[in-house]
Amino acid sequence: MPDFTNRDPRTPEFWDQRFDGAFTPWDRGGVPAQLAAWLASAPAGAALIPGCGSGYELQAFCAAGWNATAIDFSPSAVVAAQRAVGPWRARVVEADFFAYLPAQPLDLIYERAFLCAMPRDMWPRVVQRWAQLLPEDGLLLGYFFFDNNPKGPPFGAERERLLQLMSAHFDLEQEQPVGDSIAVFQGKERWMAWRRKKAL
Repeated sequence: MPDFTNRDPRTPEFWDQRFDGAFTPWDRGGVPAQLAAWLASAPAGAALIPGCGSGYELQAFCAAGWNATAIDFSPSAVVAAQRAVGPWRARVVEADFFAYLPAQPLDLIYERAFLCAMPRDMWPRVVQRWAQLLPEDGLLLGYFFFDNNPKGPPFGAERERLLQLMSAHFDLEQEQPVGDSIAVFQGKERWMAWRRKKAL
């Protein structure tokens, strides 16, 4: 592992150093099977991909007809994603998830190694922001990492902790094991679909 000077994943510089050093063990180099299958049958809408990294999923969403935008606060990640997605490079935006305002109402937020990139004390803010960005019945879809190792990233969740965090704003609609995980997530991630609750 390279000797990085920044150890704080809350900062863009942490991720810049890893992209610039080509140290991206979370990068699968393509689109996971469950997302590809889901996109093949789901009606298109407006989607946001926070913490997009190299951005392969953006290409899949756009090719399936979605009006999708990928954001990352790391300039180096944005450059990598723009290189990877070809004709959709303009849909990769350098932005802070907690401040970003979509150009149009969202139907879906895609989660892939964004929550687990954040230290656990930031998770309530992430869930709250998901809830703010999605309308009632909006969908939070993707992959969630379960592990109790105190060190990270990736920072894994305990199942009850995740359910507790999500329950105020989301209902769990679907959950499946993942059969094509890369090494860093092997045996520890689940494909999950969460529906934004209606206001009481």
